[in-house]
Amino acid sequence: MTVYDELVERGLIAQVTDEDKIKDLVNNGKATFYIGFDPTADSLHVGHFMALCLMKRLQMAGNKPIALVGGGTGMIGDPSGRTDLRSMMTIEQIDHNCECFKKQMSKFIEFGEGDGKAMMVNNADWLRDLNFLDFMRDIGSHFSVNEMLRARAYVNRMERGLTFLEFSYMLMQGYDFYMLYNKYGCNMEFGGDDQWSNMLAGTELIRKKMGEDAYALTITLLTNSEGKKMGKTASGAVWLDPEKTSPYDFYQYWRNVDDSDVIKCLKLLTFLPLEDIKAMEAYEGAQLNEAKEILAYELTKMVHGEEEAVNAQNTARSIFGSGDADTMPSVELDEEKFEEGAIDIITLVCESGLASSKSDARRSIQQGGISVNGERIMTIDESFARDLFVEGVVVKKGKKSFKKVLLKR
Repeated sequence: MTVYDELVERGLIAQVTDEDKIKDLVNNGKATFYIGFDPTADSLHVGHFMALCLMKRLQMAGNKPIALVGGGTGMIGDPSGRTDLRSMMTIEQIDHNCECFKKQMSKFIEFGEGDGKAMMVNNADWLRDLNFLDFMRDIGSHFSVNEMLRARAYVNRMERGLTFLEFSYMLMQGYDFYMLYNKYGCNMEFGGDDQWSNMLAGTELIRKKMGEDAYALTITLLTNSEGKKMGKTASGAVWLDPEKTSPYDFYQYWRNVDDSDVIKCLKLLTFLPLEDIKAMEAYEGAQLNEAKEILAYELTKMVHGEEEAVNAQNTARSIFGSGDADTMPSVELDEEKFEEGAIDIITLVCESGLASSKSDARRSIQQGGISVNGERIMTIDESFARDLFVEGVVVKKGKKSFKKVLLKR
């Protein structure tokens, strides 16, 4: 099976501009392709996972990836899929976030010199010092406002108001492809399916200005069976940075995916042979939990390394098997959290990270979903003495979320 056929079989490809040409370039290792990453935070998250996995697959087939970080476009913010204006970041924040990305990407793709090695490029190099009038005369003249207004990227913003700042994003992304084509021979752009309009802007700009062909391919968005984007929890995004989302919590996110999503995630995100995954399609009941363990282990190993994946898996098995584990994820509380030598249950649940707010904690308690050291909490008036936390208190939410809460020493 060719690499392109495998992408199709795994359900990764959404739209392409010229399937025959793209298939030929990708299968023969002749693609120099780029995927853009706007530095909206200091860590990549699960939403970037599909793109990183695609880069890895294509590099393994001999193609050359370019990871384009948006030090320039990040100053605007992509309006695709959003109903509100992104918050503005300082240049210092943007540059810091760009630096953080390469370290995480290096776990997926191999950077370096020579054929097939990945490059990291920052579009700040050509966007930050642009002369507005020169840019609009040279680039803006090739864009039709009528066509831009039909783009999906802008539909969600039209009713609530689309700023000219955001409207210009398509020109910036098209210009990125044009610059990468000229500087590095980049002949393809890949990205999420919500980027289709922006990507076509690049292929059209290259055609109009250079008389040359370039190509675009979008990948399936990572959504659950209800059509909602995956990678969100009650406490926020699932990050690839272990300081933001611990390896255990990362493992548990994938271990707890819905039964209807596990096979799809195995196909889209892991490098397990398709024959093995297809065998799991017949799994039912408890067997599906085995498939979820495989998914969680494989993805945790890819992001955090084999040792952390083993630790996370052993911790989960120990917790769910015996209710205790030395390696259980933990949280330390400062002395100031204890008023008159005790802490109330609502504060405890919030500080443990098992609730996103006090109202969320209160609701979980009232619904009988919280236990402390194995005892279900029946009232929001409960409190716990400071001394209990010297050895640690196990707080549990539902059946699958645990934290060991300790007094900070």
